[in-house]
Amino acid sequence: MNQICLGKRNLLVLIAIALLFVSCGEKKKGQDIELAQKILADKRLDMVLEMAEKTLKPESGQFKAGSNYPETWIRDFATFIEVALQVNSKEAIKDRLLLFFDFQGEDGNIVDGYTELENEAGYDYIYSKTAPDYKAHKNTVETDQESSLILAIARYIRATGDKSILLEEKNGKTVLERCEMALNFLKKNMFSEKYGLIYGATTIDWTDVQPETPWGVFTTEDTHWCVDVYDNALYILAINEYLEWTKEDKVKYDFWSKEKKSVAENVKKYLWDEKNQKFIPHVYLKDSPFSGFNEDEIFYLGGTVYAIMAGILNEQEIEASYNKMLEMKKASGSMTIAVINWPPYPEGSFANPMAQPFLYVNAADWTWWGGRTIEAMIKTGHLDLAYQEISPFLDRVIKNKGFYEWYSVKDHQPHGSNTFLGAAGALGKTIALMKKAAMDEMK
Repeated sequence: MNQICLGKRNLLVLIAIALLFVSCGEKKKGQDIELAQKILADKRLDMVLEMAEKTLKPESGQFKAGSNYPETWIRDFATFIEVALQVNSKEAIKDRLLLFFDFQGEDGNIVDGYTELENEAGYDYIYSKTAPDYKAHKNTVETDQESSLILAIARYIRATGDKSILLEEKNGKTVLERCEMALNFLKKNMFSEKYGLIYGATTIDWTDVQPETPWGVFTTEDTHWCVDVYDNALYILAINEYLEWTKEDKVKYDFWSKEKKSVAENVKKYLWDEKNQKFIPHVYLKDSPFSGFNEDEIFYLGGTVYAIMAGILNEQEIEASYNKMLEMKKASGSMTIAVINWPPYPEGSFANPMAQPFLYVNAADWTWWGGRTIEAMIKTGHLDLAYQEISPFLDRVIKNKGFYEWYSVKDHQPHGSNTFLGAAGALGKTIALMKKAAMDEMK
């Protein structure tokens, strides 16, 4: 009798637990639908997306980085290409994209950007017989140009379905062959055997200003070389795309698969601070250019976001990273989650006056990195957080009638180019992703 009663009691407990799960599931689904409805009803998203599309259909047909820049940059192009393809012909975008290969070095290196011959911005220019109307330049402190071009091509293919671009020839080699040359440049010329990671000059996160010289875009004998998360996460993302194109070539597929796995493991081994749940800004090949403060306390937004996208961090580490971004927003007094580093590097850390605290590349608020951060939130299943954090971006784009390059965290005023294509592209892409995620929730 007691066994019968015990059996009934256990059955009732199991039924109660099952009903609780059903109830919680229904509640969660209801909350998801409510959030989706709120997103789809938000007219600000439509307004800013329309503004982004208009910005990315320039009357000149030249995709210059912004109103203050005469150049078309590859890291920017990779950022805005999807939105640009919505409002321009794929042929126009493809032509502008393939132009980067006209300036590819024999060693496989990719330039930062190109511009018309009559423009002058103080660089050591590179010329090409196959692109006689343009000249190019390379910021040698950076190690992201090669990966950025591969990502731009991959995004073009996904948006258009035009995989034939990989078979296009440039100076006797196909685009696919030139993409492999670009990866090999990083592997052969910018690779630290000690750390098993690619390296570059010391800069703040994704930026292109080193501390040793007043302009800071060219390496010198005083350059301090290091490994960081941004360049290596971007490298992994580029390898991912290349692997999609070479599945039938076992030798290449196996080589780059092994490389991707090794780099990801070494990023965690050498750059992830387990105790503080954040990335170390730099691990130096020799010594640091900084003194008088603990650089390891600084949080880098861009590298962290790309590490999330590259699958380097687990769910717990991703949650910790988002929480640190929210803490950084509060601590800095920023309007948005897009503070690129916090705390700032102290006064005098950089020879470039535009890298002083709270200026330009040192603890400023950049919309194009905000767009990427919110994109990562959406892709990792944090739609509610993404919608919460996109709101101030929408408000200020509408208020200021455009996409400014960066904002001060001190007075919240816009600075730099008042038409910055990277900001329009990152925010526009994120809005499209957010609306799609909301529509998927409604199904």
